[in-house]
Formats: sequence, structure tokens, C-alpha cells
Amino acid sequence: MHGVAGQSISTTAAEIRRPQVVILGAGFGGLEAALNLRKADADVTIIDRRNYHLFQPLLYQVATAALSPGDIASPIRWVLRRQQNVEVLLADVRSIDPIGRTVAVDSGALTIPYDYLVLAPGAAHAYFGHPEWEPRAPGLKTLDDALEMRRRVLLAFEAAERETDPDRQRRLLTFVIVGGGPTGVELAGALAEIARQSLVKDFRRIRPESARIVLLEGSPHVLGTFPDPLRGAARRALERLGVEVRTDSIVVGIDEDCVTYRHGDAQERISAATILWGAGVAASPIAKSLGVPLDRVGRVTPEPTLALAQYPNIFIVGDLCAFVQDGKPLPGVAQVAMQQGTRAGSNILRAIAGQGLEPFRYRDYGIMATIGRGSAVGDVFGLKISGFFAWLFWIFLHIFWLIGFRNRLVVMSEWAWAYFSLQRRVRLITGLRGAATTDAAPPPARR
Repeated sequence: MHGVAGQSISTTAAEIRRPQVVILGAGFGGLEAALNLRKADADVTIIDRRNYHLFQPLLYQVATAALSPGDIASPIRWVLRRQQNVEVLLADVRSIDPIGRTVAVDSGALTIPYDYLVLAPGAAHAYFGHPEWEPRAPGLKTLDDALEMRRRVLLAFEAAERETDPDRQRRLLTFVIVGGGPTGVELAGALAEIARQSLVKDFRRIRPESARIVLLEGSPHVLGTFPDPLRGAARRALERLGVEVRTDSIVVGIDEDCVTYRHGDAQERISAATILWGAGVAASPIAKSLGVPLDRVGRVTPEPTLALAQYPNIFIVGDLCAFVQDGKPLPGVAQVAMQQGTRAGSNILRAIAGQGLEPFRYRDYGIMATIGRGSAVGDVFGLKISGFFAWLFWIFLHIFWLIGFRNRLVVMSEWAWAYFSLQRRVRLITGLRGAATTDAAPPPARR
């Protein structure tokens, strides 16, 4: 090719190649990073092992039969359908080569090169060195987890209806929730509502409202990250629903029959058919392949810009990011991940333009948790609120953040129907393989 002055102009592939940005994970952090790169002169590849973006704060509503999976999840391709510079890959990331700047997926035979990498893989359950507890006490991180919880809870009532032995029936109607954070508190409140309201007229041989729901928390308070007045309000709200709240109670054993916990110098046991886990999280193991220091739960500490000191083209966001602000670690909540994803995306734009990176600063809009129908607690914009007003605010806040108009409309209608009818529509039992409540006796003959 020749220029106007007759000079030879050679255009190589390297000169026209656009920067390659790879984002691992399409949760809150990864999705925000991708959306912030919509005008970037770069090719963006977002990789996730699932094909949907999940609104995790409402997972417990699926687990307790209030919402359907499709109400709180949207296909990643649909969310990013108008973003022409994005490619979505359904794959499982195996390792990262930060020196060669590649990501290996699935069996490792396929590698994807990158110029900039955003790590937002989310988190997994943590069982404090006891992985053998997981089959007995499922956690709540994915839609599969939520459906498994729903299956176990509803099967317990069905098995109790068939059981003739009072002791075994009592065990089937006992539910233990481990962990008094937002997940555990919201699960406990929702389970109490199912037993005391939704199922009351559905059975003939048992009284669902007699179900025993126990919440175990190792620290002195439920909702330990909330201010003192709200902790007390949450506990009182749970106890009004009939939940047994046991704080300073550390689980030391889980077997097929019961949960064993330590309270002070004494150990106590609760015989329960259904145990649900909401006590802790662990970072994605993918961080180990970076070869950088990790904290005790496997998280990475980045620079203030969210980039790694060793590899400034790699950005860490969400549950994998151990970020300390004003001397305090940031919590692993959706708002933190979203704001970090936005900052990571804008810093990549700045890096592509040859500009300096800007530090991340989290703006705390508050924290909330709901406790059953018509009750919630929240510390929002410096205001400590509880009760019905807090519950309404919680509803509109979650509706606002849901992706897709249909999702917002359906969820609002489901909540309205549930509030006035005291019922939950999605009481479906699926995935019967390996049911945990097969110890029920055959049903007695009815007279």
C-alpha cells in the first residue's frame, strides 16, 4: 500500500489488533466490568461456568418456595445482547498463566489470551475444615443449591406426614440453620413463615406449625455486621416467628442424625432431618494459579486501583478481593462487587488510553436483611430502620436492582400475592434422587 507521498505503509496484524479483555465470572462484579467496557475499543470475552447472571440476594426466596429460578436469573447473552464488543463463553476456568497472559478452560486444551484480565469468580461454601459436612448441610450460593434446599425442606414435611413414630416425626419437623448472618436470618424467617402460615392447611396428619426451627450462631449476636439496635430487633423478630435463636453456639459435629454444637463448656445435640448451611464462604481456588500471596480464606489483596502489584494488567473484584478501606475489610456483598467491577472496567479503559489508574473507593449505601413477612432491619444512609417500613424499602431496593423488566414485574406480583394470601406458589419437589428423608414409615390406613 502506498501513501500520498509514495511512502510504503505496512500494516501488520499486530498493529491493528485490538486489546483483548477477559472477564472471569458474570456475577455482580464481572457483569458491571463488562457493561462499563461497552464503548471500549477492545474485544471483551466473559467466561462463566453457567449461562445466567444470578441475583444472589434473593436466592433464599427460591430455597423457600417464594420465587422461581427464572425470577432471579437472566441469561448472560441476553443481558449483554446489545454490546457488540462482547463474546460470552460457557466454560470452566482451570488455571491462569499470568506470565504468558492466557486462561486455560475446561480440560486445559483450550487457552484464551488476554491483555487485561478481570477476576470475578465469586465464592464457594466454607465448612471450616470439615468438607464432610457439606452433603448433610448444603449451602446457598447457586440456583442448584436453592433448589436442593427447597427439595429437602418440602420433603421433610411430606415424610413427616407418612411417619407414625412420634420421635422420628419430631426429627423430620426439626430444621437447623447454621450461621446467623443475613443468609441464615432470612432463611430462618422464611422457613418459619412456611411452617406457620403457608402449609398450615395442606396436611392432614401433622401440624406444620409445630415445626421446630433452630438458628445457631457462633458469635454473641445474629447479624454481627449490623449496628447493635438492629441486631436486637432482628433477634426479637425471629423469636416472634417462633425461631429458636442460639448465639455463642459453635457447631462441632454434623452426622446423619443430628447437629452437635458447643455452648460455653457444654456440648449439646439437636436431632434434625434437615440442616442448612449459611455460616461461611471461601474464595475461588482459581486464585492459587496466580502465584501471589493469599489470605486465610484464599482471597487476593490488590493495589488500591484493584490491580495486582505483580501483574498490573490483572484486576481483582468481588468475593475474591480482600480490600481494606479505612482500616476495615470490605464485606462480601453485591454493592461492593458492583462498584469494584465498575472501577475495574474504567481503569482498563484508562490503561488502554495510556492514562494512570485511579484508586477504588467504596461508597456504603447501607445494609439490610429481611425477617419474614412484613419485617426487616436496615442501616441505610445512616438511618437505622426496622419493621414494616424497612421491609417495604427492602422490597423496592431489590426490585430496582433486578435485571430485566419481566423479572421486576413477576417478582413484585409474587410478593404481593404471597403477602395477602400467606401462600407460596412454587412448592414443587424436584430431583428426588438421594432424598435425605427416606426414613419415613409407610402411611397408616385412613379411617
